[in-house]
Amino acid sequence: MSDSGWGVGRERVLTVGVVVARTGRLTSLGDPLDFVMTLLAPELAAAGPRGFRVRLAGRDSRSSADGARQAVKELVQDENASIIVTLAGTQVLPAVADACESVGVPCLSSTFPWQVYYYGRGADAARPFDWTYHFCWGLDDIAGTFADLWEQACGAGRQTVGCLWNDGPQGDWSRHPEHGFAPAARDRGHRLVEPVPYREPAVDLGRHIQEFRDAGAAVVTSAATGQDLALFRAQAAEIGWQPRLITCSRWLAYPPSSTISGRQSAQADVATLVYWTPGHPYRSSLDGTTPAQLAETYEQLTGRQWLQPLGLAYALFEVAAHALATADDPTDRRSVAAALGSSRLDTIAGPLDWTSGPVPNIATVPLAGGQWQPGTRHDYELAVVTPGGAQGLRVTGDLRTA
Repeated sequence: MSDSGWGVGRERVLTVGVVVARTGRLTSLGDPLDFVMTLLAPELAAAGPRGFRVRLAGRDSRSSADGARQAVKELVQDENASIIVTLAGTQVLPAVADACESVGVPCLSSTFPWQVYYYGRGADAARPFDWTYHFCWGLDDIAGTFADLWEQACGAGRQTVGCLWNDGPQGDWSRHPEHGFAPAARDRGHRLVEPVPYREPAVDLGRHIQEFRDAGAAVVTSAATGQDLALFRAQAAEIGWQPRLITCSRWLAYPPSSTISGRQSAQADVATLVYWTPGHPYRSSLDGTTPAQLAETYEQLTGRQWLQPLGLAYALFEVAAHALATADDPTDRRSVAAALGSSRLDTIAGPLDWTSGPVPNIATVPLAGGQWQPGTRHDYELAVVTPGGAQGLRVTGDLRTA
């Protein structure tokens, strides 16, 4: 007997459940997912396997792990979801995935370095997950992209890099001796200066700044919040010290905003990751929509600047529709999970391939290097300054350094 799929009269329905942050601190990440969900609902209705209509059902994670678990419970029990998708943060995404693994429903997620998703949830080569799948870049990919930026800013050869790590999951995984950012950066030949991790939100980063200056750090790298990054830059300026370049991987998917009144935006001229832009040479598997068209639609309908997570959010629904359409039995959740695990699909976020990932359950997304620079259409725009692993992506700006 199938455990998913239901119908009214002769119509059979498959439900894609969406765990989305509509309230709380992660609403900026929930916004692109909510937008794409609304945008694609009519199109996805006809994108299912023959004889089925696909519907979308959302639940608010409330930006918390408990809210995420409750959302999964409601989507399974009340909506009979065939598959669940999400974009979420450090605490929320694992809660969604673990809840799906526990109840036996396929889950697809993104925006989380794959090592944290995989090893952080207890999987290994001998024990992969049964129900949960993910696509993203890795901590080693971040290190490689940032090393390209450091070397472009300061020249080839060994650089001294100050590491502004917190004492939370971002800092812990950045420092992880086997799967983290730090060992991959050292493998590129760079020297890392790692003071004692700070507690979020930071109150005083003077000790870190002093250690970086004393060590002769030319660049600083971090996974800080915008608030803590702004504090770091303000305190460094107070003592007359400025690194040649700052690289940061957290929250830099979003356009710069001032986090301390009267001071320079925390993100301005900070180099970061580029995983999706209007200039990426991809197309949607659903209807051929390009990144440029999706970004323009978002800006026209919302009045806000496009966001990098838009591409990943859109790809979630592409892959979910593909899994339902290719499953041997789309009403059987285990069959849908198997289809996810064998998916190879060209999406608006690029080619995604779960058959050749670094570990089971994972497909990777290529990274380029970028920097938030003063723009023409917007106050700040994300310039692509190194193409990295994103084939066909055009460089749109020169790296700005202090």
